[in-house]
Amino acid sequence: MSTLLLVVGVVVGAAYIYRDVVVKGKRYTSKVKLHGKTVIVTGSNKGIGKTTAIGLAKRGARVILACRNKQRGEAALMEVKRESGSNQVVFMQLDLGSLKSVRSFAETFLKTEPRLDILINNAGIYLQGWTEDGLGMMFGVNHIGHFLLTNLLLDRLKECGPSRVINVSSAAHNMGKIDFDCLNTHKALGLGTSGMEVLQVYSDSKLCNVLFTHELAQRLQGTKVTCYCLHPGVIKTELTRKANFVKDPLLKFLTAFFLKNTIQGSQTTLHCAIQEGIEPLSGRYFSNCTVREVCAKAKDDTAAKKLWELSERLCGLA
Repeated sequence: MSTLLLVVGVVVGAAYIYRDVVVKGKRYTSKVKLHGKTVIVTGSNKGIGKTTAIGLAKRGARVILACRNKQRGEAALMEVKRESGSNQVVFMQLDLGSLKSVRSFAETFLKTEPRLDILINNAGIYLQGWTEDGLGMMFGVNHIGHFLLTNLLLDRLKECGPSRVINVSSAAHNMGKIDFDCLNTHKALGLGTSGMEVLQVYSDSKLCNVLFTHELAQRLQGTKVTCYCLHPGVIKTELTRKANFVKDPLLKFLTAFFLKNTIQGSQTTLHCAIQEGIEPLSGRYFSNCTVREVCAKAKDDTAAKKLWELSERLCGLA
């Protein structure tokens, strides 16, 4: 009995150590202020996007909440203002699944806002389907929408430099692959609908984020704009709450115990957006507020350039 209790004690202790060291991760503690700076955060009506927006607004930034749903966006606007104590927060409607909406958002922003210092491409979706432009949903929202948005706003970012582009990716990119034949034929990363096939397409879209950042950094050399991508950690958000496997009470407890909350999940985004002196690391991938090496396929110059050129054609920039 005493041996069993000892084993249980060791396991529980190890679990708590793992949670404190690995799950919670580093806390971004910089006191840098952002007064006079303007930031766009896509998908900021919920999850780590909203928490990121609150953190930036607390530091004095003018924060644009770029969200698809007007009702939820306006509700988030009130919450971000209340939590941050700032009135320098604005909601602007943006549907990343619509190239028309992306262009409309960029046009309105450029007409009404004189500055753009930080663009945080945070929004993401885990769902198969098709956008109104005939693109695979996760390819269209997670990559193409942000690709077009970034390119439409690049001149303003250059004018306001030093400025930054932050792409929220995922460690899932390690499982990703880019099937250019499927992209050219179907404008999608994959067509399957099984659980594993959907996970694969999501992972593929996150690899797109990393390759986009890699190529963008090359094209921004000589400007005052830098870019970074990141893994925020495994977050307890709507994505995990909607998954069938977390309906079991025990697994609900385990996911709550071992997944980051949104505050913990926003720390690496804040690090990449604010941390001073990381300009030489433009194009790199961060996790837990630390730059990390990526596998060969995530920094493949040929694949990154090919994806860029395909993306230009699909969103009408070529």
